[in-house]
Amino acid sequence: VQLVESGGGLVQPGGSLTLSCAASGHSFNSYSSTVGWFRQAPGKGREFVATFRRNGSRTYYADSVKGRFTMSRDNAKNMVYLQMNNLNPEDTAVYYCAVGTRLITSTLQDGAAYEYWGQGTQVTVSS
Repeated sequence: VQLVESGGGLVQPGGSLTLSCAASGHSFNSYSSTVGWFRQAPGKGREFVATFRRNGSRTYYADSVKGRFTMSRDNAKNMVYLQMNNLNPEDTAVYYCAVGTRLITSTLQDGAAYEYWGQGTQVTVSS
C-alpha cells in the first residue's frame, strides 16, 4: 500500500487549503478501510485531525478542527481530501494520510493503530 499526500503550502491566516491523499494497493471504499489525517508540528507529537471509517460511513474530527476542516472522498478516483478553512498559525504542521484495516472505534484517533502512512505534506500558516 502506498499513500501520497499533496496540496500543502504556505497560506495566510484565515486562508484555505485542500490536501489530497491518493492510494495505490488499497481501496478507500473497502468495508474494512479507515483513512485518517494526522499532523505533526515542529517539536510536538503526532496529532489526530480527522478520520473516515467506511464501516458505518462516519467521519470523526478533532475538536481543534471541527467546523473548519472537512474530510471527503472520491471513490471513483480512490482519493481522500481534507478541506481546511479559516486556517491559523496553530495549524502549521506536516499533514499525513494514514490507513488502517483493523481499527475499532476506541482506536480511531490513535495513530499507532494505522498500518500505512504517506510521506506527509507541509502546511504553513503565516502572514
